[in-house]
Amino acid sequence: MSGLLLVSVTRNPRTSFTLHNPFCDRLRRRSPRQKEHGVRLKSGKPSSRKTEVVKPSLSVKPVKPAVPVKPPALQTSLFSRITGMATRLDYDALRAQAVETGNDEAVTVNTRGLIDKMLARYPREWSTLRELIQNAADAGASRVVIKIETSPSVRVPSPQTEDPSTRLKHVLQHHTISKWVVENNGQRFRPEDWARLKEIANGNPDETKIGAFGVGFYSVFSMSENPFVSSGSEAIEFYWKGDALFTRRFQHGVFQSTDTTFVLPMRDTHIPVPHGPELLTLCQFLTRSMAFVGLESIELCIDDWRILRLQKFMPGPVNIDIPTHVSCTSSDRLMRVSKVTQDAIQLEAEWMAALQWSTSLRTDWGIAAASETTTKKLTSMFNKLPKMLNQSIEKAEQDGKRVSKSTVENVTAVYQQKAFFHVIKAVVETSVGRELSTEIQRARKKAPPKATTVSYLSQSYDEHTASKTEKPTMASKLFESVTPTATGYIYIGFQTLQTTGLGAHLSIPALIPTVEREHIDLSSNHINTWNIGLLRAAGILTRISWTSAMADFRRQQSKYASISQGKAFTAKELTEIVPAASLAYETFNWKPAGPRSDVGQYVEKAFWSCSPEFEILSTRGIVPYKNVRIAPTELSFIDELPVVPEPLLKAGLMKSLRDGGDLSEVQIEDIVWVLENSKRTRTPGELQQLLVYLAGRARATTISRGAIRSVLSVAVATDDEDGSSRVIQLSQIKNHVDPNKIPPDMPLPPTTIPFKYTKTLSKFDTDALGLQELHSLDWIRWLVEDQSTSGQTAGKHNMETNPAFASSVLRVLSKNWSSLNAESKAILTSLLDSRTIIPTKMGMKRPSEAYFSSVKVFDDLPVIQDLANVKEPVLAALGVRKTLEIGVVLERLMDSSSGSHGTGSKWSHVDLIKYLVSVWPDVPERDRHRLKGTPICPAETSSGEPTDHKFQVTKLYEPTDSLRRLGLPTLQWPATYHPESKEGKLLCTLGLRDAPPYSELIQIIAAAGQARDTSLRDYGIRYLIEHHQSKRYNGLSTAEVKTAFLPVHGSDDKLATPSDCFTTERVGLLGFALLSKHLHQYAPQLGVQSDPPMERCIRRLLRKPPQGKRQAREIFAYMTSRLGLITNDHVNTLASAKIVPVGMDKKPADDEGSRLRYTTPRMCFLGDGGDFKNIFDFVDFGPEANMFLLRCGSKNEPSVAEIAHLLTQRPAKFLDELDVSKYMDILVQVAKAWDRLKSDTSLVEAMRKAPFLLAAKQEAASEDMKDQENEEEGAAKTWQLAKASEIIIIGDDIINYQLFKSYVLAAPQQDESLEDFYIHLGAPTLGSLIEERQKFGDFTSDQTLALKLQSMIHERARLYLHQTPKESIRHDAKWVEKSLSVQAVRSIVVRTSLKGQNITHTQHKTATLHREGSNKWIIYVTANYEIWDVSQVLSHLLLRRSKPGDAMMLESILRSDLRSLQRKGLNIDKILRQKEREAKIAQEMHQEQLEQEARARRERELAEEESERQRGLQGPDGREKDSMPGDFPGPSSARSRDAEDDEEPQGFLTDTLKKWGFDFGRKPQSALTNGEAHTNGNKDIRSPDPKKPPLPVATPQQLQNQLQQAIRSCRPHTSSSIRSQPAVHKVEEMHATCDAKPGMNILYAGTTADIRVFLDEDFLASTQASGDKFIAANRDGLEHFASVLHDCATIYNVPMESVHMFYDTDSDTVAFNRANSLFFNYRIFQDEHLGMMQQGNKIKPICRWSSTMAHELTHNLEADHNAESLGGTLRADFSNRACWGSLSCSSWFASSRQSAANGIPVKAAATTDTSAEATDITATTSTETSCSEGGICKRIQTVKRFAERHDKGSPGIIESENLIAREGPKRDKVFR
Repeated sequence: MSGLLLVSVTRNPRTSFTLHNPFCDRLRRRSPRQKEHGVRLKSGKPSSRKTEVVKPSLSVKPVKPAVPVKPPALQTSLFSRITGMATRLDYDALRAQAVETGNDEAVTVNTRGLIDKMLARYPREWSTLRELIQNAADAGASRVVIKIETSPSVRVPSPQTEDPSTRLKHVLQHHTISKWVVENNGQRFRPEDWARLKEIANGNPDETKIGAFGVGFYSVFSMSENPFVSSGSEAIEFYWKGDALFTRRFQHGVFQSTDTTFVLPMRDTHIPVPHGPELLTLCQFLTRSMAFVGLESIELCIDDWRILRLQKFMPGPVNIDIPTHVSCTSSDRLMRVSKVTQDAIQLEAEWMAALQWSTSLRTDWGIAAASETTTKKLTSMFNKLPKMLNQSIEKAEQDGKRVSKSTVENVTAVYQQKAFFHVIKAVVETSVGRELSTEIQRARKKAPPKATTVSYLSQSYDEHTASKTEKPTMASKLFESVTPTATGYIYIGFQTLQTTGLGAHLSIPALIPTVEREHIDLSSNHINTWNIGLLRAAGILTRISWTSAMADFRRQQSKYASISQGKAFTAKELTEIVPAASLAYETFNWKPAGPRSDVGQYVEKAFWSCSPEFEILSTRGIVPYKNVRIAPTELSFIDELPVVPEPLLKAGLMKSLRDGGDLSEVQIEDIVWVLENSKRTRTPGELQQLLVYLAGRARATTISRGAIRSVLSVAVATDDEDGSSRVIQLSQIKNHVDPNKIPPDMPLPPTTIPFKYTKTLSKFDTDALGLQELHSLDWIRWLVEDQSTSGQTAGKHNMETNPAFASSVLRVLSKNWSSLNAESKAILTSLLDSRTIIPTKMGMKRPSEAYFSSVKVFDDLPVIQDLANVKEPVLAALGVRKTLEIGVVLERLMDSSSGSHGTGSKWSHVDLIKYLVSVWPDVPERDRHRLKGTPICPAETSSGEPTDHKFQVTKLYEPTDSLRRLGLPTLQWPATYHPESKEGKLLCTLGLRDAPPYSELIQIIAAAGQARDTSLRDYGIRYLIEHHQSKRYNGLSTAEVKTAFLPVHGSDDKLATPSDCFTTERVGLLGFALLSKHLHQYAPQLGVQSDPPMERCIRRLLRKPPQGKRQAREIFAYMTSRLGLITNDHVNTLASAKIVPVGMDKKPADDEGSRLRYTTPRMCFLGDGGDFKNIFDFVDFGPEANMFLLRCGSKNEPSVAEIAHLLTQRPAKFLDELDVSKYMDILVQVAKAWDRLKSDTSLVEAMRKAPFLLAAKQEAASEDMKDQENEEEGAAKTWQLAKASEIIIIGDDIINYQLFKSYVLAAPQQDESLEDFYIHLGAPTLGSLIEERQKFGDFTSDQTLALKLQSMIHERARLYLHQTPKESIRHDAKWVEKSLSVQAVRSIVVRTSLKGQNITHTQHKTATLHREGSNKWIIYVTANYEIWDVSQVLSHLLLRRSKPGDAMMLESILRSDLRSLQRKGLNIDKILRQKEREAKIAQEMHQEQLEQEARARRERELAEEESERQRGLQGPDGREKDSMPGDFPGPSSARSRDAEDDEEPQGFLTDTLKKWGFDFGRKPQSALTNGEAHTNGNKDIRSPDPKKPPLPVATPQQLQNQLQQAIRSCRPHTSSSIRSQPAVHKVEEMHATCDAKPGMNILYAGTTADIRVFLDEDFLASTQASGDKFIAANRDGLEHFASVLHDCATIYNVPMESVHMFYDTDSDTVAFNRANSLFFNYRIFQDEHLGMMQQGNKIKPICRWSSTMAHELTHNLEADHNAESLGGTLRADFSNRACWGSLSCSSWFASSRQSAANGIPVKAAATTDTSAEATDITATTSTETSCSEGGICKRIQTVKRFAERHDKGSPGIIESENLIAREGPKRDKVFR
């Protein structure tokens, strides 16, 4: 393989690229991944298809080839790099090859570079000291000594003095650091410690220790080049060789020590000794280190001077009880706080004054600022101190200047100071899952601890006070680094940069920090989970610390008397306790943490969420914060409520709680709670404050009216200012008093608050408090009613007994009278009317008994007195009289012994009326009612005289003639009566009547009518008519009149009510009364209607229907005249009422004594009826009357639905009245209306059950008619009614009907809609009842006749269907060409039987239709078939519903030739042109075939000569001398085989197939010559494409390697089942390819000959067989198949465990490859080769299944291949050449022949079998694909050549013509 490739890449915004190489031609077909990237490769020659690539922006242009192309694997990789697309490459194979053939090489590490890069990210502030101190703590040391050894200055000599201070100053000022020495008294190094010291990234495996990364010790290299370590009797030295680090370890027993020492010689010896701010920073670091590290002492020395000593004392831990309300488990369930202890810490510092000494100038180094130089050197020494360190140094400088501004003289002076802290430590138990534990172990190099600790360090107020100094000292600077002031820090052994967010330090040694150990690692998912869990545990510990602090406060508060007595703190007590509480609040004041705020948030969230209870200090002691309020000073009246002390309102935590809304100000609910639960009442002053407070809140709109009411409902106060000790319950207070209306000194109801409490409140305030002003009405009611009820009537405040108090009250009432409304005045009047509240000269009287002083008729009247300031209208309203009582008048003035004004004359009723006229305005209403009810006036007699007895005025009428004529009682009035006079008006006011009421007038008229007093009756009616308007009779409802008083027409004695008589004459038809005709014009005044209401008419009609046709005509005509008043409800009532008279026996109803029956309008029809007159009720009452019936539901004719209903009820009646033809017509009408009728489910159900359908029964011919020529004429057809389920549909199955017509009831065949109707009702078709069994003879050896018929059917079906409507076609012409075939057999016998009948007919047919599979049909014909039989079965297949005429038409088309059909008008030009074109192509191909035969003969002769020459070169064993397995034949052999390939099969079948376009005699060329199989006009189908370069030829070594790789990839299938879905991959070209993937559903059944057997699941379900039974029943065949597969596997050296058998009955799958496991179908072997194997012929099965196995092995390398792909060509070469020309194939056959020669039976004996089944050799694919004919034919020829070459003695194993004829059409057969 050779080729050149050069790629040019340029930048373009939109370009395309092209790869020119033969190798790329095989990559033309894009993979799905390539399509995603938008890449298309072009073949070697430019084409019209442009390939554009939008991304990436590359242009690959062809240039002159310059570089040889690399092997295919490298080419694929290069192609992937260029296009960015993934190409399949077996990386597992490449890796295996690298492991087998590669060389081992070690990975080297630059140790110096590794350490430098590691330290670049390591902590920078005193990192070395920190690591060494931490190591000492881990080793259990209690003491650490740090010594700085110095070197003297070379420029400045040492002072010649013994003064230690001077010498120390010189050292600090001029010496440099020589080395650092760090000693500790911890545990000596163990062997594993020494080993770990030499390892990087191998941390301390102890899970309780902090060290995790194994890089801490190596921080010493930041300052020392050669560190030295000594521990016990051993030591180790580190040294460098280039960039490699080495160690020397040795024993030094002479210098054995109990301490462990680290000696760090300085790399830079010019670093000055730290002093001043630098030294202070170092000392502060050491002080911080004492916080949580388990050391008792740290000393810092410079040479022999001990600059600093720190000591820590702890008395011992004390257990702290964990509150029960605190949840000790973190929210993520990882951590649980199990035990908490508290310990005190006393930190004692002892330092020299040198710590605070500094010099401002260093001159020995020649640098301007010595301190700056020192800082820079230290920064370099400790890995560039961060900005924080620089800031701390600057701060230390300022502090040092502030402590001592002058130079310290004695720098060796020693000072001491103590600081006190407390630490609370919790034991935290962890619960870590396996996955999280694994991740933590990976990160820390050790497992997470089962238990760890979390510590909390802070200062209480006492500790803070004890640690505090009077003025700033060095101690304050040392201890401030460990004292948590504004915020604390998180310690992981040592302080990190992360703050806690509260004023305390937290030590969490199990936290996993980042590599630099300055921050907490929250980036990794699993580490993040672990660290967050620890932070939450720290939050829980912080909450426990808070509860501990509150418990301390609770113990302290018990010593205060006020709290002990249940009272609030006093001011003095608050002064003592507030400072401590303020410090605690500042300590627990949460602030944003830094640099990561979420760290503090996790701790804070756990602090708040671990417990619902939280206690704080209040004025009532320690109480839950929810009960504490912030109270203003004006709420001193509720001192029982816990509130925040004023000094603590701005304390840290308290301010946070207040700002966060957790603490609120006093709410109304709080005040209510205090007032409700208080044991004391409020004082008057407190009550005043409460009302003022509530009014103020109301003015500020911060309180609702409801809230105010809730406060007042529980408030109780004592009013003892007047000495009465009155208890005021504000819940009962409803009113307040207005002094301008009611004097405050007057008695007030208990529901009214005293005025002194409301005098400062405005009206808005009192309204807000819900206090209403005390109304005069309520006040007086309380005075006269409530006081009487309560027994307080005696005394000075009683209105009925005390005239003075009554006068005072009446004056107040008089003052407020004008402001009262009418209702209040009426209530007051009725309230005081019955009480003696009016002072008179006769004593206290009721208002109605008292008179004004103006009434002087009699001297003994009770006249009012002492009411000078009471207004007269008020007294008059109360009932004080201005006139005499009517009873007195009647008693005194009407008495015969009395006279008027001293006269003795008697007063008449006329005099009384005149007196009343004079005083009427002053007559009380009560007296007026009395006058109306008193008989004071006589009536007049007929002579005009007064009657003896008197009447009430309301019982008399005015004295007029009209009223006298009606016989009414009139008033006796001696003079002329004038209604308009004063007397007349007064009499009218007293009730004198001017006209009789309507009801009395009617009674008068009715009584006169009954007494036959027509004069009075008529006058009464005339009076009613004349005064209808003036006397307001028109406003009365006549419908309510129940008295009959109107005369009726036709009878003077009969009377009727206005609602029972009418003026329309025709109402008499319905029995209604007619008003007397002379009153018709006055009907409106009398309330008479013209017609009765429609409801009454309908009721009369229903009650009494018409009694004949004439009466019905009149009544219905009258109803028609009022048709507009008939509503739908009326119609619903009438439609179902039997009101229509019809004659009996369907005769007309008349009035001459006809017998009548009645029907409903809905069930009768209008007209004469025609044929249905005797079935349905038809009536005709005239056009006008019929309109009424139409409105009521009658119709002119019955609907189809009605006919259908009646048919189901009375089918026999219909058939009797109608003949069969008319009955049939009715059924057709019903059938055509099926779409409308089917919605009526009840009707459909009735039709299915009713026997109303016509059916024909064909009786057998009689004996005397059987001899007649036409048997049909002798058979009798009878019609009968039957159910749908008893009738069959003949349809197009006439032939079968002729067989069984005597046994079935047949539906009529005259209309398709009628047949559909029968089917809808449940009638079965004849075809569904027919069982047909077909029996075919053997296939004929000559199928020419069948093929010719098949061609004609394909051709003529298009003509036949062209004339057929599309909706009638079942299968079109395309389906016929694809799915219908014709085969010839020797005989056809069809046995037909009828289900449910023991009747069978056997027929010999010449053509029948048979279904194969889901969509494949075969027409079997005999040699002498009849076109009519073919037409019948074909018409059934093509049409949805075939008729006899359709088969006849198809028969005509099949019988006639094309020219005859053309003369008949059919368009056959297209078919004729196709025929001519096929004939021309066949002639050209035949000529070319002759030429090829001659050429093939010449090539065979040359091949035989070459074969003879080769046999001369073979060795004695018959093999070629220089041949080896896997090699290819030589050129001559190839030519010989090519010549054989060109042999063309001969025979009639081949010629026939050629005519149809299948030239299988031409074999496609091998993939090695890049041949293509296609047809293009007259071109040679084998000719290579000149536009394509030849494909490269794979070398034998490449094929050998690929074959070995395929064999090695084989795997056994261990699962018990295989389930897959079918799939199809679209293939765009016509080359050999595998493109289909059928589904598979098989289960493991058992094992045969060590091969696993699988069975189809559907097969097992259908046969209900087990796997064992199947294997037992087919054991012989399975063993034969296993033998074949074993031999095939031996050929390729395939492992037998990867070979499997399966049995699938439905699919055409021969074999498939599933995950490199090979599966072969036993059913194919059973059908095709089992018989051969049983006869001893094994050659053909071996050829077939070895080819199949070769194909499946190919799919171990490439799932989907085709001949054009990169793998397709190589796999084709392997499958076609390597399978048969290499490995052990030839040796296997040789051994077989040798065994036969030795007399050993050989199963592979060669036989000749020319059957099509024996030659079905096809290739298969693992991804369910099919192979094209080119690939199939290629393999066939290969197998043939190989078999003939190895078995010369046998005739042709495979007959070419039969093989090709069968294999050609299978080019698309699906294999898996």
